[in-house]
Amino acid sequence: MRHSLWFLVAGAIFVVMALAGSLLRRLPLSSAMLYLAIGVALGPYGAGAITLDAVRHSQLVERVTEVGVLVSLFAAGLKLRTPWLDGRWLVPVRLASLSMMITVALVAAAGVLWLGLTVGAAVLLGSILAPTDPVLASDVQVEHATDQDRLRFALTGEAGLNDGSAFPFVLLGLGLLGMHELGPSGLRWVMVDVIWAVAGGLGIGALLGTAVGRTVVYLRRAHREAVGLDDFLALGLIGLSYGLALLAHAYGFLAVFASGLALRRIERLASGVDAAPEVVQGEVDVEDPATDEATAPAYMARAILGFNERLERIAEVGLVLLVGSLLPLGTLPADVLWFVPLLFLVIRPLAVWAAIPGRSVWRLRRRLIAWFGVRGVGSLYYLAYAIQQGVVPGLAERLAGLTLTVVAVSVLVHGVSVTPLMNLYGRAARLRAGTPASARR
Repeated sequence: MRHSLWFLVAGAIFVVMALAGSLLRRLPLSSAMLYLAIGVALGPYGAGAITLDAVRHSQLVERVTEVGVLVSLFAAGLKLRTPWLDGRWLVPVRLASLSMMITVALVAAAGVLWLGLTVGAAVLLGSILAPTDPVLASDVQVEHATDQDRLRFALTGEAGLNDGSAFPFVLLGLGLLGMHELGPSGLRWVMVDVIWAVAGGLGIGALLGTAVGRTVVYLRRAHREAVGLDDFLALGLIGLSYGLALLAHAYGFLAVFASGLALRRIERLASGVDAAPEVVQGEVDVEDPATDEATAPAYMARAILGFNERLERIAEVGLVLLVGSLLPLGTLPADVLWFVPLLFLVIRPLAVWAAIPGRSVWRLRRRLIAWFGVRGVGSLYYLAYAIQQGVVPGLAERLAGLTLTVVAVSVLVHGVSVTPLMNLYGRAARLRAGTPASARR
């Protein structure tokens, strides 16, 4: 009976995924909210079909969330077709660096002053909750590679970068707790965990994505080879980038994101146009768009991105179900009543406003960036990673309760608000496009 029940549940979820997408886009709801509710219903406070614990099963949680984040980061990189030196990158880079550091510092301060945590534990909490999420933020990310909307670009770029840029602060928190070597005066942490690991991750991913992209485009154009099986190409590049970065003691998340960016850059340069069509079979008047001189690069990018987006959707289902089943509803810490609003309504806006000067970004866009700091699977991964490094059980339970509650609340409040706020933003952007530049603020 248990066996057949799981088939029924899985089948029902996938049918709902296929049929409910267009309906949910018109309502103040998100698919993640539905998956979260199903996860709670299947968890220990519901049917009891899933009986995992975030602390006792942290190794499993770490591996599952790791895969989900990797798939989503690669997809995010492939969606961003903007040249690397374009000025639009300034906002997501500042969000993933300066805003990230401010968030860690403010959460750590709240942890020491009001949660009674040690400095090391408070920094660890801040680093777990600082990164925004590439998995659950799909509704506010760029919708396709030629989407030039600056709000969506900023949020996509931030989520792609800060899932890796949070790692140094996780290691700093662990180091202050005596679980990671920081070196004299933190010198090793700065040189290895910050400078080398960040630069190495980005460099390894960029080199691999460039090499693979150029090789595939050349073989398809010149020899009509290496055609098909783009699914394996995507998985292979993710695995190569992540594995090589880990072997080099660099950040694998950054490497995977950079490999997606590099593959898209090769497509953009090889296509030779500012906005290449995302071709599929039958859309263009050529014998084989996969090997045609003009369409091969865009066809490759489209096929890889399409496969990756389907993987991302499946990963989202499993991961949000996991969050719902892990949520400790019966033992939620009382601190969440003030801590969660503090994070979303005070700390996130302050970090964004400090990182992005008011005159450099349209006011409404800046406010929406401040609001859509979606927390999700990345935070759950860092929580599980920290527990695996030896965080004591009492602290681990407290961190787990806070983190899971923040993620669940983020799924709910951002899911409810995404449709009306993005519709409002779309109308305002269209009106602004027709307003003289001298009248804009």
